[in-house]
Amino acid sequence: MATEPIRPAEQQPQINLVDPDLYATGDPFIQWRWLRAHAPVYWHEPTDLPGFWALTTYDDVRTAYRDATTFSSAQGILLRPDSHGADPGGGRTLALTDPPRHKQLRGLVDEWFSVRSVRAIEKDIQEVAHRVVGEALERGTCDFVTDIAARVPLYVICKMMGIPSADWERLFTLTSDAFGASDPLTQRLAHLDILGYFDALRADKAKNPTDDLVSVLATAEIDGEPLTPDDVILNCDNLLVGGTENTRIAASGGMLAFLHHPGQWHALRDDPALLPSAVEEVLRWTSTATHIMRTATRSVEIHGRHIAANDRVTLWLPSANRDKSVFPDPDRFDIRRSPNRHLALGFGEHFCVGSMLARVELRHLYNELLAQSINVELDGEPTLLSSIVVNGPEQLPVSLTST
Repeated sequence: MATEPIRPAEQQPQINLVDPDLYATGDPFIQWRWLRAHAPVYWHEPTDLPGFWALTTYDDVRTAYRDATTFSSAQGILLRPDSHGADPGGGRTLALTDPPRHKQLRGLVDEWFSVRSVRAIEKDIQEVAHRVVGEALERGTCDFVTDIAARVPLYVICKMMGIPSADWERLFTLTSDAFGASDPLTQRLAHLDILGYFDALRADKAKNPTDDLVSVLATAEIDGEPLTPDDVILNCDNLLVGGTENTRIAASGGMLAFLHHPGQWHALRDDPALLPSAVEEVLRWTSTATHIMRTATRSVEIHGRHIAANDRVTLWLPSANRDKSVFPDPDRFDIRRSPNRHLALGFGEHFCVGSMLARVELRHLYNELLAQSINVELDGEPTLLSSIVVNGPEQLPVSLTST
């Protein structure tokens, strides 16, 4: 996705938020800026996807996040063609449930992602980051996305889920294909392989539980009833995706931002105490989840626009996080930005359960580059994802040298 607006949006641009190429080669901020100013609640006509309402301002997105009763997650959280039918995870996974089921599922895993638990594994995270960065440095050149940014969160969540270390590379290949392959068939087959892997792992953990997330789900009960095998598998898949995909893109998107704004990296190098605020700015700037969908459970009016029950309502997070009414000079990448109350990790009931983990992973990854005095430079042209679901680098070729 383009990182800064390239021209003022005085006249209405053509609005098409569901063109994947917009995020790979265009500038969606032109459309979002116009919508925030002139049509903050916008009816987007159907394309190959059904029609939907688009919310683009910070306050409207935040309000919708908070009102889980009116804006339901149970029908799915991403736009999908009607021909695909209902999302199979609807009403069953942590991301696709409403209260009270959502709170019950979250209660099973919340402790694993608490401040105390993340601190307990922080040394492991640091060791993973040290090894991954060191291996990339030895090679001299790499794709920052796949060789560094993808591996840190994947290895960490695999360990938390009790996935044997011998299988980590297999899961790395499968997740890379499932979420990064250009061929839809390759993506689908890889995703099916991931579900099959978790089915076998679930069965093993149900019989031989250990201290890990899959064992928790495989042996859990809600209201006296065990989770069904399908529910366990879908939630495992949800944790794997949530624990890897957005952190991978945020880490690589943040590195690209630093490469485009070298003064910010130099400031961080000179004062590593800025790391926490730098991570928050990376999260705001990248806003890797492009849209999140909700389904209206009742008729509601926002800014004079009537949203009917069962209408799809989409929250455009990159737009909300560039709203100038909340973020002064929002199109400036500033690691000293404060306050920085971005919505990149959600809000309300569905605030990202792994938010603390993601922050720690990003902090240790960038800290390793700083601690090892590594100079990172572009070694080719970055490419951006062609997707309306997540946005950021697809490939980021870099060279690494020790200074």
